Amino acid sequence: MGLPEAWPDLSQLAKLNLPHPGQFLLSPHPGQALYPQSWMDAVKWGGVGEGGYASCLQRLNLLAVPLTFQALTMAESPGCCSVWARCLHCLYSCHWRKCPKERMQTSKCDCIWFGLLFLTFLLSLGWLYIGLILLNDLHNFNEFLFHHWGHWMDWSLAFLLVISLLVTYASLLLMLLLLIMLLVAAGLVGLDVQWQQEWRSLRVSLQATAPFLHIGAVAGITLLAWPVADTFYRIHRRGPKILLLFLFFGVSLAVYLAPLCISSPCIMEPRDLPPKPGLVGHRGAPMLAPENTLMSLRKTAECGAAVFETDVMVSSDGIPFLMHDEHLSRTTDVASVFPARTSSHSSDFSCAELKKLNAGTWFLERQPFWGAKRLSGSDRKEAENQTVPTLEELLKEAAVLNLSIMFDLRRPPRNHSYHDTFVNQTLETVLSARVPQAMVLWLPDEDRANVQQRAPRMRQIYGQQGSNRTERPQFLNLPYQDLPLLDIKALHQDNVSVNLFVVNKPWLFSLLWCAGVDSVTTNDCQLLQQMRYPVWIIPPQTYLMMWIITNCVSTLLLLWTFLLQGRCKKEREKTGFRPEVVGKTVSHGKLLPK
Repeated sequence: MGLPEAWPDLSQLAKLNLPHPGQFLLSPHPGQALYPQSWMDAVKWGGVGEGGYASCLQRLNLLAVPLTFQALTMAESPGCCSVWARCLHCLYSCHWRKCPKERMQTSKCDCIWFGLLFLTFLLSLGWLYIGLILLNDLHNFNEFLFHHWGHWMDWSLAFLLVISLLVTYASLLLMLLLLIMLLVAAGLVGLDVQWQQEWRSLRVSLQATAPFLHIGAVAGITLLAWPVADTFYRIHRRGPKILLLFLFFGVSLAVYLAPLCISSPCIMEPRDLPPKPGLVGHRGAPMLAPENTLMSLRKTAECGAAVFETDVMVSSDGIPFLMHDEHLSRTTDVASVFPARTSSHSSDFSCAELKKLNAGTWFLERQPFWGAKRLSGSDRKEAENQTVPTLEELLKEAAVLNLSIMFDLRRPPRNHSYHDTFVNQTLETVLSARVPQAMVLWLPDEDRANVQQRAPRMRQIYGQQGSNRTERPQFLNLPYQDLPLLDIKALHQDNVSVNLFVVNKPWLFSLLWCAGVDSVTTNDCQLLQQMRYPVWIIPPQTYLMMWIITNCVSTLLLLWTFLLQGRCKKEREKTGFRPEVVGKTVSHGKLLPK
């Protein structure tokens, strides 16, 4: 059995908060209080013959020896504390300024828990990013819950508040680690089951955020280098050290080279910026007025939009009217006027019955977009008096305001009188209104050939359902998630105009602006109308310099971190004491205290 290579300075024992140092004194002469200065002295004093080394260890009182050696090591290496243990201590004790100077040992539990902490933080941060991107489409989520729950609530504030709290908590204490992971996992599963198209929204968002996410990832890799380097120099087996080094620098290299895969239309020369997209009011201006009302039509014109987009249904007596939902409970007071018919289909009401309903008070009470708070007194009074408009009323008012109309046509239920003739009924209304046909953008695919024949000057708008068409379209109306699938320049060369829906956030509008989209459908026309320039544009050469400088600075910091940790290891070795050797020596000797 070999002896440890070095012996600690036991003169420091008296300075430690331990049992009386006399318990650990060794001396070859009775009555003399001396500390052995080396293992050879200790063996000599304990007896040179067989069992002398064992006698020495027994006389050291092994119940206290491990604690003594650990305390000595802490005292002798105050500057080389384990990063993992120190991080956990500071996170869970909140003693950032009073972090202990003594050296703390890192156990496997520390490493595993720190890994879970870091993983949960990344999951929460990713979910926060998803939430911020999906705010553009959150109104659809609010409508979905209303249809199934029957109660209106804007979930954007609650959603952001909860996710922000989770991210903050995960980055600090994370005592509810498993609960947070379950909540995030449940959110991801729900998103995948109910709104798979939102994954495509995230893909689009990367075109706007990838250049900045790359810089953040480089910063994260640089910060992570310190604990990784600390772990690297504390591992004694060669295999794990090589594996750790390979994984870390492999990930670092992938992050450094990520811009090779980044493609964003906003990485362009400012002189090549396309014209600003036109605005299409989604159900009008639903942040400033009740949706699908004449007030919303007028607010759309005030926002500078060129097109009013709406939804049309046919009443039980054959009159086309404006309504989006299959039931009237969300946007009217049908529950108080016709309490027994709240679950009836919107098309089951006659035009006279629809005119009895108020289509504006819900907007002031529920405030679906928080826009009602900014309404003036006169606007509030106007909103309170809104009714359900007919398509003919809308067309005549739009002609006065010089607005085009684009509408989606909803088929009535099977038992409806106009279930099979709703397209002709709507077309008759458009023709009888005697407005210019060119101001009507016809979106429905049903019976399109008949519509083109009877109204040849009406502009035909094609959506996803027009993929089997034989004619060449001039106007496309697609969800913005289809942007990666579109070749905007090629479409423009074929004289095809592209409108994407629904776009509410400046970052998304900026991205589509850079991509050359002709127009966007939006709920927030008053905000997008004020934008004079995209949120960001970076010339390619400038972005290349940003990429190179960021990677070079990070690489230098990585090398400095590993060199500094290597120097720290050498300082630990200068003490000449290795606690693991003592532990192995004691355990292999199978010695017991006397």
